[in-house]
Amino acid sequence: MTARQPRTALFAVAAALALAAALLVAQLARADSAPASAATARLAALAEDVPGADGHRYDARDHTGRTMDAAQIEQAQDGGYLAVYHTLLADGRFHAAVATSTDLRHWQRRHDFGPGTHQASLAHDGRGGYVLAYEKDPRNHIAVRAYADLSALLDGRARRAFDAPLTLSRCAEGTPDITAVRGATIHLTGHYRAGCDTDRQLRATLTGFRHWHAEPDRRLDRAVRARGNGGNIGDRSPVELGGQRVVLVEGQGRRGDFGSWGTYAYDPASGRADRLDIRTHGGSHAFANPSATLLTDPRGRPALLVSLFVPTEGSASGESGQLLYWHEL
Repeated sequence: MTARQPRTALFAVAAALALAAALLVAQLARADSAPASAATARLAALAEDVPGADGHRYDARDHTGRTMDAAQIEQAQDGGYLAVYHTLLADGRFHAAVATSTDLRHWQRRHDFGPGTHQASLAHDGRGGYVLAYEKDPRNHIAVRAYADLSALLDGRARRAFDAPLTLSRCAEGTPDITAVRGATIHLTGHYRAGCDTDRQLRATLTGFRHWHAEPDRRLDRAVRARGNGGNIGDRSPVELGGQRVVLVEGQGRRGDFGSWGTYAYDPASGRADRLDIRTHGGSHAFANPSATLLTDPRGRPALLVSLFVPTEGSASGESGQLLYWHEL
C-alpha cells in the first residue's frame, strides 16, 4: 500500500505543472509571432509600406489603356524595364503582352501573345536572350517560349516552343514562374488544380525544350494553409534579400471569395510563411498575384519592386487593378 502524499505537496506539483504549461504556451506564442527568417522580416518591412515607397502606381495600364493585370517586371539589358501581363479583352479571352518603360509608371505595349494566354513570367536566359512562360488555354497548361534577344521578344519571334502536358491534374496547370535558367534546363514553379477543385503548388523542370517533369510542392502548400487559408494557393515569386531566398505567395482565405486573397512571405529553409500586412494609401485589404524584383530604379539606385493585383472586392476607392511600387535599398 503506497503512502498518501500530503495535500500541500499535491498543490505544489499542480502549481508547478500549471506554470510550466503557461510558459510553454507563451513560448509557442512568441515563436509563432517571430518572423520566419531575417529575409521574410526584411521583405515585410519593405512590401508592407506602399505610402512610404519611393515610387508607386495604382491601376497600371499600358499606353492603349489595357489593364496590366498580374504584371511581372524585369530589367532589360539596355537598362529600361519590361513588363509581362495579361488583359481580359472584348473577345472574352485573356491576352498576355509585353511592354517597355523608362520610368516604371508609363508603359508602351510592344507585342500581344494572342488569345488564351495569361499569367506570364519572364526571365533572362544568361546568353542575351529571354525565356517566357504563360498559362495557355484551352486545357489550361503551361507554355514556354525562348527568344534569341530583346528584339525578338518585343516582336514575338520565338525560336523554340514547348507546351507542357497536364501531369498532375487533368483540369488545369498554370500560373508559371521561371525561377532559374541553367543552360538547357529551365526551372519553374506553378499551380495544379488538385482534384479539379482547388489550386495547389507545383515545381517543374523543362530540359532541352523536350523533357518535362512536374511534382507537387506540398511543403509550400502546408505553410500557406497553416495561416488559415482554405481556398486556392496560386501565384508566387522568389526574390533574394541579404543572401537569403524568400518567396512571395498568394493564399485565398475562403474559396470563391476574392476579397480574402492575402500575400505571404515564405521561407524555404524553415518551411514557414509570414502574412504580410500591406498598407495602401486608401486601405485596400486584398492582394493577389504577387511578384518582387531587384532592379535599378529610375533614379539609378538599387531597389526592390513589388507588383500586386488588388481585386475589386478588397480594394479602396481608386486602388483596384495592378499596383506597382518600389523601395530603394
